[in-house]
Amino acid sequence: MGDKNKMETRNLNLYYKGFQALINVSFPVKENTVTALIGPSGCGKSTFLRTLNRMNDVIEGTRIKGEVLLDDENIYDAEVDPVVLRKQVGMVFQRPNPFPMSIYDNIAYGPRIHGRKNKDELNEIVEKSLQAAALWDEVKDRLHKSALGLSGGQQQRLVIARVLAVDPQVILMDEPASALDPISTAKLEDLIHQLKSSYTIVIVTHNMQQAARVSDFTGFFLNGEMIEYSVTNTMFTAPRIKQTEDYITGRFG
Repeated sequence: MGDKNKMETRNLNLYYKGFQALINVSFPVKENTVTALIGPSGCGKSTFLRTLNRMNDVIEGTRIKGEVLLDDENIYDAEVDPVVLRKQVGMVFQRPNPFPMSIYDNIAYGPRIHGRKNKDELNEIVEKSLQAAALWDEVKDRLHKSALGLSGGQQQRLVIARVLAVDPQVILMDEPASALDPISTAKLEDLIHQLKSSYTIVIVTHNMQQAARVSDFTGFFLNGEMIEYSVTNTMFTAPRIKQTEDYITGRFG
């Protein structure tokens, strides 16, 4: 596990029209680790996640103050291209969202957009990405069939493969297992463990057992503020702040 901050927010404030959704959030994301974001619904954790690759830019009336750093550079600087940024910082959503095209074309889509056209090279990227997403053995004989024919768990791993195909540094996951059954969820958690040796992962989860199982660090959000951040094991066994303890022990949320 690295001690280097791959990403970091400093005094991050986010406003939707008149409402302040994030309040002074300063938060480190360590390289090659899994960081979990927990907290009750509507507490700002998904909003925070979306600031890390500027997904909130598309929502009208959003204003941001403070900094979000990737390798010590502010991703909100005027010269940063959000399209290039989202290649470096990929996103996996709550519901699997494969494109209505073949498994192969789902994976090749991103590399093609970024100028990779060579067939052999694309074949290699598709295989490598599916291998890395622990899906290759299940789909290698049906690459040219529709991705929509896959099960929910397979679709979510396909979406992860699609993110990996453009060679990101950071992977954001917004409740990636909430639509999955327990077996698919276990496979996804295994995959997250494997991926952190090569990538930095930030995951929003409602499931505290999941946060405890998959993450190295945890941040607890409440009403737009980050109340507590620590090593996951410490957070779940000896939280420093009463609100964290109340949430973890099920007194509210």
